[in-house]
Amino acid sequence: MSIGSLVLKFQQKYEHGWQTAHFRDTVRPRILNTKPIAHTLDYSCEIHVLTYELDWLNLIWALKTFYYYSGRHYALCIHDDGTLTTENRVTLQHHFPNARIIERPTADQHVFAKLANYPRCLEFRKTNHLSPKVFDFAAYLESDRMLLLDSDVLFFAEPTALLQQIEDSNYRLNSVNGDVESAYTVDPAIVQQKFGFEMIERFNSGLGLIHKASLNFNWIEEFLALPNILGHFWRIEQTLYTLCSCRFGTELLPPEYDVHLEGDINGAPSRHYVGRIRHLMYGEGIRHLTKAGFLKHLSA
Repeated sequence: MSIGSLVLKFQQKYEHGWQTAHFRDTVRPRILNTKPIAHTLDYSCEIHVLTYELDWLNLIWALKTFYYYSGRHYALCIHDDGTLTTENRVTLQHHFPNARIIERPTADQHVFAKLANYPRCLEFRKTNHLSPKVFDFAAYLESDRMLLLDSDVLFFAEPTALLQQIEDSNYRLNSVNGDVESAYTVDPAIVQQKFGFEMIERFNSGLGLIHKASLNFNWIEEFLALPNILGHFWRIEQTLYTLCSCRFGTELLPPEYDVHLEGDINGAPSRHYVGRIRHLMYGEGIRHLTKAGFLKHLSA
């Protein structure tokens, strides 16, 4: 390896400082030494997550912090985007022995059949790598309520407001964390004109309660005909969740769940470490959890 390559590798490793590198590269893998989360058999709500080869270790942190601080045993379904290795899947199954792990070839066959009468949906599912978060989650959901969770969310305390909404049988809205700003691929004015409902501002599809009835393929087929909806590749999935939720009924979780790019945890029950602050998931989030004894508690 050339000196230039070594320098570049060093700069990339320590781009956000030695502390971030330490918690990302040395401490983060220690989650693999913790006890499995067993008996996730509560189908009053089912957690659905999409993961890939470079992300599954973060996912274990997201899931274990949720189960630990919530004290719940919601059922779990893990969707492989097609890049997980056999070893990755075996490791995930070890840590979540009751989880369903859906391999991509199996999902393709199952979901393509379900979308046979929805040509726009089918084409989108075949061409967008984030589309399983919409269609596969809906196709495999075995509960009336789903906890939507991204792998870059960590929990630091019981998410009381979120759990209350999930477990209140009279609560009939979708409810998610608020984004920094609205990030959609469609013009809300056109949506209002065409469909007669308003798009809520700052809807983020990283964490929240989604009702199964809101993931309506007939609706999504209609939405996919909107001008320029197939725009930014990662905003389209969030846009579809927003449209379905706004037609169904939706609101944002309380402000302490909001995505924020500045400041620290500040007593919040969770933090969503989106791309721009992903490094803080390690230098702040995992560091905070380690200092609080999280790894020791799960290893006892």
